[in-house]
Amino acid sequence: MDAKDRYLKIMLMVLITLMSIYLFGQLRGFLLDVWAVIKALLLPFLSAMIVTYVLSPVVDMLVRRRVPRGISILIIYLAFVVLIAVAVLNAIPVVSRQIASLTEHLPSLINQLNTWIDQVSRQKQYLPDPMRKGLESALNQAQQNVVAYAGNILAVLTSTFSAVMAAFVVPFLVFYMLKDAKTIGNGLVRLAPRRHRNQFREILTGIDGTLGRYVRGQLMVMLAVGILTYAGLLIVRMPYALLLALFVSLTNVIPYLGPFIGSAPALLLALSMSPQMALKVLIVNVVVQQCEGNLISPQIMGKTLDLHPMSIVAALLLGGEIGGILGLIAAVPVLAVGKVVWLHVRNPKASP
Repeated sequence: MDAKDRYLKIMLMVLITLMSIYLFGQLRGFLLDVWAVIKALLLPFLSAMIVTYVLSPVVDMLVRRRVPRGISILIIYLAFVVLIAVAVLNAIPVVSRQIASLTEHLPSLINQLNTWIDQVSRQKQYLPDPMRKGLESALNQAQQNVVAYAGNILAVLTSTFSAVMAAFVVPFLVFYMLKDAKTIGNGLVRLAPRRHRNQFREILTGIDGTLGRYVRGQLMVMLAVGILTYAGLLIVRMPYALLLALFVSLTNVIPYLGPFIGSAPALLLALSMSPQMALKVLIVNVVVQQCEGNLISPQIMGKTLDLHPMSIVAALLLGGEIGGILGLIAAVPVLAVGKVVWLHVRNPKASP
């Protein structure tokens, strides 16, 4: 192929790529609607997969000790359900009291925040004109965000019934995933052409191992972050410590952005109380996140995924644009799965 044909081929590929991007943009609304339906269907299955990855190592250990798989699943399943029930029943009274107390004091907290915003607004007249306009824009945007967040919270509350109904499905899915994991895997392998089945089986094994390590590691990190945050907030005598620590623990699953999202409610509440309390809460969150980033995650997660930071950032940007918060959470494991598939396709003998 001469230089002219090569340049023509490159130009044609660029043109096709640009047309594909344009068509994707035109179909964005339709794809988002399809994604909303798929998300509603996949959420129970994804929740069941997470619980399955948590319980499967214990079930496999009992099976290796010659306990029948069905009995092993029932033992671990019942023990897990009892443990979760005990934890929830013990936590519900404390969380309920803190939610009731927060609801009772929420108007006064909002008034204090409004007073603080008014004080800032009164001082803006002494600022240079560009800074004053920027501050006005920031305050207006903050007010709009508060209204939007309130609407989002209301939307979440209205969808609670659907989430509860889906939660009843999850235990049954977990049981069958634990019981028939090998059968499900063999069924997926038979979908591949016969000559590629061995490679497909290796890819599935690599994906299963990668996702299992990621899920179990993330849950351990979330638990450690929640405990440390709760202890720190108790030390500084911050109200609603358990409620705020639970929120920090849950949002920690979002890479990079999770610590900022999780610490925001605690900082706002502390700021409405006093600047000193806000400083104490800020110190607690910084210390916890430093421990998580430098001690907990390296020890628990280690080199589990072995992904370059630039690829993780790109995956997070794409995932956030496509799926919002859920896209951010799923971006890293999806990238890890893509890496496993790519390594096996590129070199079938490469280990996952």
